[in-house]
Amino acid sequence: MYADKLIAIGASTGGTEAIREVLVALPADVPGIVITQHMPERFTKSFAERLDRLSAVRVKEAEHGERILGGHVYIAPGHSHLSVGRQGAYYVTELAQTAPVNRHRPSVDVLFNAVARVAGRHAVGALLTGMGKDGAQGLLEMRRAGGFTIAQNAASCVVYGMPREAAEIGAACEVLDLRAISARIVSALRSNGR
Repeated sequence: MYADKLIAIGASTGGTEAIREVLVALPADVPGIVITQHMPERFTKSFAERLDRLSAVRVKEAEHGERILGGHVYIAPGHSHLSVGRQGAYYVTELAQTAPVNRHRPSVDVLFNAVARVAGRHAVGALLTGMGKDGAQGLLEMRRAGGFTIAQNAASCVVYGMPREAAEIGAACEVLDLRAISARIVSALRSNGR
């Protein structure tokens, strides 16, 4: 049903709970999901394990070169940028310990830019609560590539930084309350981003 589809999520301050809220509300049959949450490397594995216990989707810390499967979530490890490549018909995870972007590694912009390039109009992106501007430009690239993009609204953010930056530059197709994001992701996938 979701051939070629991909979901990308980015967050920072307050993001661990925001991501949890989005994931637990998603059905098990969603396309593959790639996530960058600003977090020190010693915490990303346990974060993924906690989400895996709470969600219908399978959640793990991303490893380099994995095939991205439907119903699975891949969280950027705290030591590396997570991006996405293509191997034949499949998306694959790519990790790199290159320089920080927007002072972050992993960086949401690195992930979103890769998703824009590789998945284009087949992608849905969501930028959640966080300080600064990481992810705003990448979300704009996703929208320009034909993807459907969401920014979390001010009222439901712990810190309305990254989503505000995205909204201000026109990167978000819609600005939504956190509680509405999961359902909108699913409806956007079903209607090809409308």
